Amino acid sequence: MTEIDDIDRALLRALSLDAGQSASQLGRKLDLSQPATWRRVRRLEEAGVIAGRRLVLDATALGFGVTVFLGIKLATKGRVSLEDFERAVTAIREVQTVEHVLGLYDYRLRVVARDLADFERVLRRRIMTLPGVGNVEANVLLSEERRPGPL
Repeated sequence: MTEIDDIDRALLRALSLDAGQSASQLGRKLDLSQPATWRRVRRLEEAGVIAGRRLVLDATALGFGVTVFLGIKLATKGRVSLEDFERAVTAIREVQTVEHVLGLYDYRLRVVARDLADFERVLRRRIMTLPGVGNVEANVLLSEERRPGPL
């Protein structure tokens, strides 16, 4: 396990808010030089603390006005492999995340759609026809607040 000090925590918090910041920008915020900041970021990447950076797209700006979380219980776990279900569900472009979970449902999906009619189409024609799908529960996202990491 990598030792993380207060400066590393501040650096990780800043990156979690905007991963596109340069080492100079981060250094100015943390009162560090650009090279010192770069070395810390590199060390955290090499240690696996920073596992990657991603581009966050605004679904609404792209025309996807509805986000729905689906809980999916597989009907026949023994007859359909989890890999088959996962391969099929990840091929649906409206499905943003697929999480295999423990509890009432086997999977939790985050699905985007243009509107409710579009979501109904995706649900009926794409998701409900997946191998092994049993019970499905839908929760429409009303609002979302971003909370950066555990630091």
